[in-house]
Order: sequence, then C-alpha cells, then structure tokens
Amino acid sequence: MSAPSAEPADIEVVLRKAGRTKIRYPARLLSDDGTRVTVRAPWAGAGVRDFGFVRFEPGDVFVEHFWRDRWYAVKEVYSADGSLKGWYCDVTRPAARSGTTLTVEDLDLDLWCSADGTTILRLDEDEFAASALPTTDPSATAAARTALDELEALAKTGDSFPRTHL
Repeated sequence: MSAPSAEPADIEVVLRKAGRTKIRYPARLLSDDGTRVTVRAPWAGAGVRDFGFVRFEPGDVFVEHFWRDRWYAVKEVYSADGSLKGWYCDVTRPAARSGTTLTVEDLDLDLWCSADGTTILRLDEDEFAASALPTTDPSATAAARTALDELEALAKTGDSFPRTHL
C-alpha cells in the first residue's frame, strides 16, 4: 500500500439506481486507501424517515464505507447525541471514485443490523426480484445475492461491521 496522499476534504456521493441518479449529497472524506472509501455525512433525507425498525432524522450522522472490490456499502448510523443506532447496508455494485465524486449503483437489496445486534433484517428482496436485473444481468444478480448473504453473516458474527467513535 502506498503512502496516503493529500485528499480533498469534501466529496460528493452520487447514489444511482436503475441507471438514474437517486440522490447526491455532500460528505466529508475521512479516508481512501485505494480499496475502501470512508465518508461522513449528515442525514441527507428531508425530515424524519421512520422505517419501523429505525428512524432517520435531522441531526443523525452516517459514517459510510464504500468498497471498490465489494458489492456492498456499510453505513454506520449515529443519532445526534453520538449513540450508534446500527448499520444500514446497501447491496451495490463496487464504488467508483473520480476526483471529488464517489458514484455507487444501488441494487435494491439492503440489510439492517441494530446497534445491539438483536435485530437483523433483510430488506427489499421483493423489489430486487421485480427489477429487471435478474433478467438483464444474471452475473450481477448472483453477486448481489452473495453480497446480501455475506452482510447477513457479518451481522451475525457480532463486531464485524466497521465502527467509528464519534
């Protein structure tokens, strides 16, 4: 691994889905070792988003880990007071960075793991099955399903997800 280079302090994360930009948001680049890019960003949604198992709300902070060689991203979710809510994991194609832009393609499958590890939920499998991907890109479909299984296995082993102390 080469010595770290001077990195820009800010980066734009572009989340694409089905060929279109779903959301773009500014983030603070924490590290980029050539394989994993880690950023910190405030909750980018408008207002409160209550999923039933977790609420994302203004003041929440996400520390997001994206890999260039893995088919997922792991997002540590912290409340405004700095307590860890849990990990929201997106199944994605490997991330690509160009200058100050980090682009990630969301493949619908997600996993939630609560901070205490008692709640692990596989999410959006119905959306994934209904998407065009299983028909148009069988190899990406297989990689996505493998990534979701890997995330679930990591969640079940306890301290396997990244954790930043805010």
